[in-house]
Amino acid sequence: MVESNPRSLDEIATNALSGVLAWLADDYLRVEVSGMDNVPECGPAIFVANHSGAWGLDALVLHHLLHRELRRPVYFYASPVVFRLPPVASYARHHGAFADDPTMGRDRLTEGNLVGVFPEGLSGVGKPFSQRYRLRPFSPGFAVTAMQTGAPVIPVSIVGAEETYPKLGSIASLARRFDLPYFPVTTLLPLPAKWRITVGEPVPAPPPPDSFAERSAATRRLCDAAWVTVQSMVDRDVRRRTNPFW
Repeated sequence: MVESNPRSLDEIATNALSGVLAWLADDYLRVEVSGMDNVPECGPAIFVANHSGAWGLDALVLHHLLHRELRRPVYFYASPVVFRLPPVASYARHHGAFADDPTMGRDRLTEGNLVGVFPEGLSGVGKPFSQRYRLRPFSPGFAVTAMQTGAPVIPVSIVGAEETYPKLGSIASLARRFDLPYFPVTTLLPLPAKWRITVGEPVPAPPPPDSFAERSAATRRLCDAAWVTVQSMVDRDVRRRTNPFW
């Protein structure tokens, strides 16, 4: 009997999902991306994006496009739930996604890499469709890391994911059965909403002050500034639409 090679299986799953993501982004969702010239050609930076849509498809699409267009690694902070969902787990491992890291990728940034985070966390994708594009509060971990490493914060707006997988409700029994924070009531297949992803201008991180109180205040200011910037970008891109599906 020939034993299967787990690494080969991971590569097959990763390549298959990459192909699906390319088709989704280019043909089905017709993603328009702007502002990529705001990303530095070298050195560290933290992408900070809004999170939406019942299944969090936006994280996969954003990573795929950044990785393809920038031609340099982009390491995303992912929920531990991601690593329980093959083949998504294979894709995440292959591209260096990380979880349970309180430093939010500090080592990767120190090495001059790009890191992406969704500071709303699961509350962003878990909100009902009636509250679409209303950002949840940001967790400040990314701001702490930005100040420690000097990495600029790059705001990212994603519009379209809410309509692609609208969260219409939740089934508590299935959430308990699969040990998930929620099990959404949504469409079986993604709806062909047109997506717009906008990469904003970098927000420089201030040097960390000496005292704990001053550092906490500076962290909160940077976190709040990122939230306001991303929310305003989302609002602007939503207003630019005449129809979510065109």
